Amino acid sequence: MSLPHAILTALVEKPSSGLELTRRFDRSIGYFWSATHQQIYRELGKLEAEGHIRALTPDQPTRGQKKRYEVLPAGRDELARWTAASQDPKPHRDPLLLRMRAAAVVGTEGIEADLRRHLELHRRQLAEYEEIEKRDFPPGKDSPQDRLQHLVLRAGLDLETFWTQWLTHALAEFAELPEQRP
Repeated sequence: MSLPHAILTALVEKPSSGLELTRRFDRSIGYFWSATHQQIYRELGKLEAEGHIRALTPDQPTRGQKKRYEVLPAGRDELARWTAASQDPKPHRDPLLLRMRAAAVVGTEGIEADLRRHLELHRRQLAEYEEIEKRDFPPGKDSPQDRLQHLVLRAGLDLETFWTQWLTHALAEFAELPEQRP
């Protein structure tokens, strides 16, 4: 249910074409709510059919021009309703943690190398978030919108920090395990 709300949020921030939306998902929204280009275009059609968005009329009609969408009052109302509604946290599901549990009973072959790979991926993601923070949230940029958007980024920073610390700890544990044969 959250993809339409992610799209409504992006369109309230800035009317956009489907292509512009997919690029924005690739650069920012996709860090915490991913969607394929096909999913975004399909959802735009549904939101338009529901009367939540509309295609803007181009200033000058040209062949092959991208449709730009804006949020209608009904879409803004739906986004406000959804934002105000209470939701329970979703249970965490992570294949790596399940594989670690399975390794305890069938052997650890391949797991240590994958832990190292995951650590490198999380370190890279953390560095990318730190660059975004430095670029987009300098000291003094503290409007309410900036502060809330920074909180979302802060969640990403904190999660990547957690994973890099946990993976470092897990690899230290692996170093102390007796060698296991498959």
